Amino acid sequence: MEKIQAVRGTKDLLPDSIYLWHFLFDKFKEISKRFNYSEIRTPIFEKTEVFHRSIGEGTDIVNKEMYTFSDKGGESITLRPEATAALVRAVIQNSLNHENSILRLWYFGPFFRYERPQKGRLRQFHQYGAELIGSPNPEADLEIILLANELIKFIGIEDYSLLINSLGNEQSRQNYKQTLVDFLQSNSDKLSSESRSRLQINPLRILDSKDEQDIKLLESAPLIIDSLDFESKLHFEQVLNGLRELGINYEINNKLVRGLDYYSHTVFEFRSNYLGSQDSFGGGGRYDGLFEQLGGKPTPAVGFAFGLERLLLILEQINKLPPKQDKLDYYFIIQNNTYFNHAQKIASVLREKGFSATVEILRRSFKSQMREANKIGANYVVIIGESEYAENKITLKHLSTSVQETLSIEEFLELQK
Repeated sequence: MEKIQAVRGTKDLLPDSIYLWHFLFDKFKEISKRFNYSEIRTPIFEKTEVFHRSIGEGTDIVNKEMYTFSDKGGESITLRPEATAALVRAVIQNSLNHENSILRLWYFGPFFRYERPQKGRLRQFHQYGAELIGSPNPEADLEIILLANELIKFIGIEDYSLLINSLGNEQSRQNYKQTLVDFLQSNSDKLSSESRSRLQINPLRILDSKDEQDIKLLESAPLIIDSLDFESKLHFEQVLNGLRELGINYEINNKLVRGLDYYSHTVFEFRSNYLGSQDSFGGGGRYDGLFEQLGGKPTPAVGFAFGLERLLLILEQINKLPPKQDKLDYYFIIQNNTYFNHAQKIASVLREKGFSATVEILRRSFKSQMREANKIGANYVVIIGESEYAENKITLKHLSTSVQETLSIEEFLELQK
């Protein structure tokens, strides 16, 4: 019978590498706590309208990439392709922003998009993200970028770029959109077919085109910075001034728009040369209008997300992946399977004391058991042979030094503090 394979674009997180995910989770949890952010977990699927309303009908995510299906009740359900819309839905539904004037939230988990699988991009991928809800001021933008910057450095990545732009407020964005459409329509014969199809639906996304002829044309396109009103320019200038004062290097990229419709004002992205052409490993921005789109009251907010698979690729490239440290403390070697329960009782006491311990279950020879203990990298073996069992003792052997001693069970357990 043919073996069943994992779904294309998904990857098993195996025991020999799962510690890397624990490493990221623990590091991100620690820094999030230092910044006073609280963890939130939303369901991995939502009503489809959550993403249709927020992400935008003209985006690739909604049109091509969402895993959408009808459940048994006939309701349209979508596996979450991103977190911000689901998180905002949760905040509104649970009235979290009524209890606190400012919400600082973070999340960590799997997301789903039907994309062409490639290195660092899977159909089930994982993200860490953080959202700062309740402040319209540039101080919030600065805090969220500072948090992202601290997280990157805390896991050991030093060489990366921060790209930043402003989309302005709603009026500035609409003004620019019309200016851009006028320019692109007058040059539509020079656009790629994909960009021509985006022209009426989502023209800002053309700025992010990877097509060479689009890139060449966009070199002479109008810049969004020239369409910003006074309020939008002031907000952006205050963010940039703050970044300089905080010592965070940045590069203004006038073509940066991000891939989702809900962004306004500040947008930013982190990139690394270690990822090749798909060099972005995280980003975000301000989304002041999203709460209203999802049925809530007007609420300013800003956030970001990191792609965890891409962070691990960078760490691998720069040789900064952490070593595996969870070695087994005690491996029990028993001469006779009738000693199994006896050994498990001793192992249970060790586990209660916080140690890891496992007992032989395959009824192998002494030599095979010792080979297994070395293979899995146990610190000690606890040997229970005929004489040890008869005298209520154990023989303890330190595998790295080969030093061993015979102790009564009481002495052995007393030593384990």
